[in-house]
Amino acid sequence: MNFDYNTTRSDLILAEYGRNVQNMVKYIIDLPTKEERNKYAQAVIDLMGFLNPHLRDVADFKHKLWDHLHIISDYKIDVDSPYPKPTPEAAQFKPAHMGYPQQKITYKHYGKTVEKLIEKTMEEENPERKSAMVQGIANFMKMAYVQWNKDNVADEVILKNLRELSGGNLELEENVNLQKVEFRPQVNRPNNNNRGRNNNNKGRQNNNGGRPQQKNNNPKQRY
Repeated sequence: MNFDYNTTRSDLILAEYGRNVQNMVKYIIDLPTKEERNKYAQAVIDLMGFLNPHLRDVADFKHKLWDHLHIISDYKIDVDSPYPKPTPEAAQFKPAHMGYPQQKITYKHYGKTVEKLIEKTMEEENPERKSAMVQGIANFMKMAYVQWNKDNVADEVILKNLRELSGGNLELEENVNLQKVEFRPQVNRPNNNNRGRNNNNKGRQNNNGGRPQQKNNNPKQRY
């Protein structure tokens, strides 16, 4: 008896559709007339959509299925597709590499956005608006510091960092305090379900398992 092992079969081009779909496509390629090929190709497209319902959420769902049909056929199938036929060259195309932004950040816990906000604030000419922007930036810096370092911070540290980042051009007005931001470590809270079970157990013990307790009026059996 000869066994058909996967190692002896041809490679699966798109494994998500399985070998049966690939065999169907191979069968369609060899059909003599385009009318037959179109008929069976549409049936295979419907089956491919049924096997991969998650593709329905993808834009151009039908277009992607027809592209996959051509890819599974190794671009050999001759059918009337409602979409342009893909090419092997397009499948091998790789987008240009996007380099990682090489930006120096003075304080990582504040991020580059704070530095840009400080630059914009220094360009502001309206005194009232500029004062409000400085206070908003300082409050945001305090929140970012606490979240990043998982620790509380004094306002003096934030104001010192603000002066450093602005080159001494931005100062918070006197008698203006920053918003109160405190780091609160997470505390493991007791499981309410366990608490309920314990209360139920206590209730059973007090109630003697739900049975009424009988009084012993015999003084000889009390001791």
